[in-house]
Amino acid sequence: MSKRDYYEVLGVSKSASPDEIKKAYRGLARRLHPDVNKEDPQAEDKFKEVSEAYEVLSDQTKRSQYDQFGHQDPTMGGQGFGGFQGGGDFNGFGDIFDMFFGGGGGRQRGPQRGADLEYTLAVEFKEAAFGLKKEIEIPRTETCDVCSGTGAKPGTKAETCATCKGAGVQEFVTNTPLGRMVNRRTCPTCQGTGRKITSPCTACRGTGAVRKRRKIEVNVPPGVDTGVRLRISGAGEAGDHGAPAGDLYIVIRVNRHEFFEREGNDIYCEIPVTFVQAALGDEITVPTLYGRETIRIPEGTQTGTMFHLRGKGMPRLGNGVSKGDQHVKVVVQTPSRLTDKQRELFRELSREFGEESHEQSRTFFEKVKSALLGN
Repeated sequence: MSKRDYYEVLGVSKSASPDEIKKAYRGLARRLHPDVNKEDPQAEDKFKEVSEAYEVLSDQTKRSQYDQFGHQDPTMGGQGFGGFQGGGDFNGFGDIFDMFFGGGGGRQRGPQRGADLEYTLAVEFKEAAFGLKKEIEIPRTETCDVCSGTGAKPGTKAETCATCKGAGVQEFVTNTPLGRMVNRRTCPTCQGTGRKITSPCTACRGTGAVRKRRKIEVNVPPGVDTGVRLRISGAGEAGDHGAPAGDLYIVIRVNRHEFFEREGNDIYCEIPVTFVQAALGDEITVPTLYGRETIRIPEGTQTGTMFHLRGKGMPRLGNGVSKGDQHVKVVVQTPSRLTDKQRELFRELSREFGEESHEQSRTFFEKVKSALLGN
């Protein structure tokens, strides 16, 4: 059976650099390794073909000979490159096997940092504007007070694991047609820590941590909005055997307000005015986060007109001095319940408009003003 071109096997061009060849091999080796494809009866042959191609193309001398003579290299007695002798220690590809067996399988697993926690905190609209201090209670894993996180009973200490001699890993050497393969696995006795606790702490059962509910004070700064994340360093889960704790992330959710709406740092609201106020003009009182403000409504104001109160919006997060604006939308209310007298007045007003409809120079609201004031 004829052999496939080595460049074709690795999926690279004949001008590929050593780094490109190595990268291609790593990807294929990870995907085709027999330990990853235990149900594929051809997995070993596929992996052998890829490894053979890499052995030749990764060696500059062999690659040069292969480019000249192909698979039948006369310098090898006519046997070609088909043997993939692999007589050396296959540990040279340790970084590949680390990927197959958990990543870093050849290294001792030290104490692990604690996991981060997340807590959703609901705040009111005005609380988000002015900031607040709020106490929350969270369940979390904390360092055991009895053994100070060592996991060993007070007065004792952990011993070196007899199975792995403190290395945290075990090595298994297998002779295969591909050569001598070294497989490193996490020590099952100590779980990669390299030590064994013979007298575990009774409070934490040797884990070095206990479960508790802890009250934590959260400082919410002015100007927060929904989705803002506040980090409290070291307030997360406890780490393994004295390792640093994780962090606590407070995710803010601002409750809706019955009157105000927010867009960024600006605040929007609607203020109803009467037909007469809009026609003749008036001063109206507008509520803000910081107290009441007076706005002058000019005569002839149309419904939907926007007025702006500078600096009456939300504080900018991280800058309590600078604030957004408040935008006030005027909505003219149409009377829905009229007395007989009011109806008659509106009919009279309608007749007045009709009589002066030819006067193009006078606006609608000028006519309203004139009719109401008797001009």
